[in-house]
Amino acid sequence: MPVRFTLNGQSSEFSGDASMPLLWYLRDHARLTGSKFGCGIAQCGACTVHVDGKAARSCVLPLSAVEGKSITTIEGLATQRLHAVQRAWIEEDVAQCGYCQAGQIMAAVDLLKRVPTPSDEDIASLTNLCRCGTYPRIRKAIHRAAILLAEEARS
Repeated sequence: MPVRFTLNGQSSEFSGDASMPLLWYLRDHARLTGSKFGCGIAQCGACTVHVDGKAARSCVLPLSAVEGKSITTIEGLATQRLHAVQRAWIEEDVAQCGYCQAGQIMAAVDLLKRVPTPSDEDIASLTNLCRCGTYPRIRKAIHRAAILLAEEARS
């Protein structure tokens, strides 16, 4: 029985092995390679996507778990223009090697939905890993994105 879901606003269906992790569907079948394989045990966050608007680690999430749900990847985050978090990432020159950045951005978007004005402690609660150690720039960009989102809400 096929698994049906919405992927970046488009109806999607997969008739293969429903126990396959969502990450492999995204990368190998949908050809959306922004989400990365890092650890394969949901610890590093390089594979973070949104499932029904909440951050989820796609490397351990079986396709069967996304039946009827809405998936957003980094490729689907921007609509008419870059998301405020993406703009802040550029403004603050966050990326170094870039491998973890899609997952970092998706986790930050989820955080800012839940906590519009996060403290440093709120930001430190994010568990995505960055081997390059860009945490100070990530924190600065999340604070900047909070300002951008507040400005967007006012206009």
